[in-house]
Amino acid sequence: MSVLEEPVAGTSALRLMLASPLYRGATIALFLSGLGFSAAAPQIASFLVNELGASLSAAGLFYLTSLTAPVIGFLVGARSDRTGARLGLFRACAVAGFAGWTGIAFATQLWMPYVISAVVLGFAGAATSQLFAAVHDELKAHPDPGNDGVVAGVRMAMTGGWVVGPVAGSFLAAHTSLRIMLLATAICTLAQIAPLGVLRNPHSTPTTGRRTGAPSLRAMLPLLAFTALYVLVYAGEPVKYAYLPIYMNSQLDLPSGLAGAIIGIQPLVEILLMPLAVLVARRIGMLRLMVIGAACGVAANICFATTGSAAGLFAGQILMGGVWAVFAALGIIVAQRLLPTAVATASAIFLSSTALASALGGAAGGIGAATLGLPHVFLIPAAAGLAAVAGLAAMTRSSEHNL
Repeated sequence: MSVLEEPVAGTSALRLMLASPLYRGATIALFLSGLGFSAAAPQIASFLVNELGASLSAAGLFYLTSLTAPVIGFLVGARSDRTGARLGLFRACAVAGFAGWTGIAFATQLWMPYVISAVVLGFAGAATSQLFAAVHDELKAHPDPGNDGVVAGVRMAMTGGWVVGPVAGSFLAAHTSLRIMLLATAICTLAQIAPLGVLRNPHSTPTTGRRTGAPSLRAMLPLLAFTALYVLVYAGEPVKYAYLPIYMNSQLDLPSGLAGAIIGIQPLVEILLMPLAVLVARRIGMLRLMVIGAACGVAANICFATTGSAAGLFAGQILMGGVWAVFAALGIIVAQRLLPTAVATASAIFLSSTALASALGGAAGGIGAATLGLPHVFLIPAAAGLAAVAGLAAMTRSSEHNL
């Protein structure tokens, strides 16, 4: 049966998730992954400046170390597709991520976090792609109309970690220290292994027991095109998180509570709309829904750039919640279906592209803030999103990729 075909009758996604040790374990593991990483992400620059004496510009350059993540993810994914050892590689990557965050927590020289992040932490992200590949293998072995809902449910757990993580990280850092907070991130990264216990790759894993060659560049072109369009959509996130708080505080002079509510409403809307995104995608198709999602991102950035009011910023953030409800729930599914013969490679390329998007978006935002100023810097991600709308619409018109 093709990955695009579904049987007529099936079980609810929730029941499927509760019945499978793999799905349950992956759900908990990805919550821990999102919790740990999102706790550290907003605090790492403060750690570099306050604990290791970095300048603000040097601290900003730390985020460029994530550019090695796509390379590491591709290499791990390719090995996974050759051997089928999804869960073994997941555990190895989680241990590497634990070692990396622990090393950063105990770093005594400024160069150490940069080297550790560039060389080691890319494996922590690769652990996530291995879980999604293992889940895909199990879903393919047991086809059911609720399978897309399973992927969305597992992905929602990771989003839930991102909702809780920044608050938990700030609280822990304020009441202990930044080093303790980073050590807690290391523990969360290692703890991903526990929910899966000694579970092995399912006997039905398609690639287990036989080695397959790496996919050709031609076979990968649809996936690479989709990932590039996703990068254009995602590139607005670092611009927003860098400059929206500054805009609200320095130019709009919004109260801190109101500004916090504006920032916080996006992940809430996202997690509420993710199940709806799966249902709508079944009716109109995943790529068609992504065209709508990317268009919502364009509208959101236009709201940020032009409204100049709290109501307009709330509207933009609600639209952004819709964007990420669509792409978070469905992006990994589309990526795997565009390269069905190498799903670990597809997962790794798609998931690690956020690091590239963050670096590119951060650079574009810095240039835009200096030339266009606030709030017109948000017109840059609006233009990038418009290009993504056009590209996704073109993919949708192709019958081969009408997902």
